[in-house]
Amino acid sequence: MEQRTLGRTRLEVSQLGLGCGGNSRLGMSTGGSIPHAADVVRAAFDMGITLVDTARVYGTEPAVGLALKGRRRGGVVVSSKSPYLDQGGQLLTPADFQAHLDGSLRDLGLDWIDIYFIHGLRLSHYEACRDRFLPVLERARQAGKVRFIGLTEAFETDTGHAMLPRALQDPDWDVVMVGFNLLNQTARQRVFDLARVQSVGTLDMFAVRRSLIDPTWLRILLERIAAAGEIDPALAQAPDLMEALKLTGVCQNLSEAAYRFCAYEPGMDVVLSGTGSPVHLRQNIEAVQHGALPQEVVEHLARLFARVEGFSGQVHPDQ
Repeated sequence: MEQRTLGRTRLEVSQLGLGCGGNSRLGMSTGGSIPHAADVVRAAFDMGITLVDTARVYGTEPAVGLALKGRRRGGVVVSSKSPYLDQGGQLLTPADFQAHLDGSLRDLGLDWIDIYFIHGLRLSHYEACRDRFLPVLERARQAGKVRFIGLTEAFETDTGHAMLPRALQDPDWDVVMVGFNLLNQTARQRVFDLARVQSVGTLDMFAVRRSLIDPTWLRILLERIAAAGEIDPALAQAPDLMEALKLTGVCQNLSEAAYRFCAYEPGMDVVLSGTGSPVHLRQNIEAVQHGALPQEVVEHLARLFARVEGFSGQVHPDQ
């Protein structure tokens, strides 16, 4: 698998990383056990994936820790995250944030974590979290518990990237996790350019969601986007969506197109793939290995979705 340099961290990582959250949570969302989830992580390593991303709120840190147990750490990059609010919606104290970090180390069975993020941060809390938790993270780095620090955005609600452009004005963050996919491409101008200036590493979430797997769900989402005035309504009514997107004969399915679109976007270092099945993960790896989409297809998709900024690509059946 192609290797990428993760910004100024200089970490060499696979262009596809294993995401341990999302709808699957390594299969644990559908009743899979921790040993099963650990087997998925081991399979990812065997397939050449060298970055695995988890978080306190996912509940998958113990599974990642089990997969890492007895394994030489060299070449494997682990990232995890702490929330910044308590269950009552109040900012954590520095001591509570430290407790989350220590809990991550314990559940992962590690002495140090490569990248530790403040998870799902919104603009309204950015400065307070920076001032309150950055000293905690810097002390952890000095103590050898964390190598690099970063932020992840709350893309499902912050679809226009209000937080990250503000955060990237500060020199403190080594890596950011950003939402980007072929439907919502706003990060191209609003995040990637700023990240490149500071050599900040980028991880992509939301490359694939339900709407970019199943054409039926894609049509439902396109109808909602059209109703919001962010795409031409004719696209939502196209008889053949693959043809309308100029993907016929280029990709076998939507999922392949979605991964290829993101994995070769300039400014994107690593695309995260969430799964509960090694077979499915292998399919995603093979999709990326087909290479970049033709430039004329990328430009066509950019024109089609140029106005989309109110949607993340997620689609909820009850909305």
